Amino acid sequence: MGEKEPSERESAAADVEYMTSAKLKAYAHPLRRQLMRVLSREGYGRAADLARIVGKPANQVSFHLRALSEIGWLEEAPELARDGRDRVWRLVPSALNVGSPEHPAEDRDAGLAVLTVFAAEQRELLERVSAWSAKYVTGEDPQLRGMAMAGTVRVTREEFRELSERVQEAIHEFAERRPAGMRIEPDGDVHVYDFAFLAADETI
Repeated sequence: MGEKEPSERESAAADVEYMTSAKLKAYAHPLRRQLMRVLSREGYGRAADLARIVGKPANQVSFHLRALSEIGWLEEAPELARDGRDRVWRLVPSALNVGSPEHPAEDRDAGLAVLTVFAAEQRELLERVSAWSAKYVTGEDPQLRGMAMAGTVRVTREEFRELSERVQEAIHEFAERRPAGMRIEPDGDVHVYDFAFLAADETI
């Protein structure tokens, strides 16, 4: 009896990379998350420059940059270095997948800590967007700086999975237009948008 060929969806699921225990613990660390956010906005940076932005000692920032590099979230950008001793860092694009029923979190406590942090960040993001929306809907701020969207859709669980995958594909498509190491000019047309896709069915 021949083996069943994996479906396209099963093959894609097999390619998903889940966070190791080291990555879960790294994401739960507030300074490391802050450094990753700054590098996402700035495109690249040196320890001394990043230290000034986050208000921490350069040696402390340098330690955490090396730690993030060791787990694969940062890489050096030698083409941007001034000389052989100059270390310039940039993000390595990656998805933050904590776990799933088929692939439980490698470290349960660290996984729960990451989810707690993630929930707090999304609440803070929603509060920021809501505060700005009051200025947008009254015409005080004419620039489209954010979006708060809510609605309902009647779909099967399989259709919902397809919907979530399409959203991720669209985000990746636009993200690839400007690599993570590209610096965003403060007065330019390109901006860094934080986003969250929230959805829940009637059982949650």
